[in-house]
Amino acid sequence: MDLEFVGIDPNTEHEGSPTVWVDKEERELVFQGWECGAELIEHISSTSWAEGHAPGIPQGEGVFRIPARMIPIIRKACDDAERAGLL
Repeated sequence: MDLEFVGIDPNTEHEGSPTVWVDKEERELVFQGWECGAELIEHISSTSWAEGHAPGIPQGEGVFRIPARMIPIIRKACDDAERAGLL
């Protein structure tokens, strides 16, 4: 696994923090975030968000929260992936 650490929530304490990595082997961004509550999951699951796609969260996928203050870190992960030729 070729996992490259990009950054962690700048307001983190010492454990349990939203984090971003680039997986060069799988050509993916990897996110650790906060679990969503049941109300948000229900809302997402019962709404048709994209034409041609069934509502719901498919098995093997999940929904999580990342704080907006991490936008610069996510942007860096995107730039790093692009520079590595993953697009």
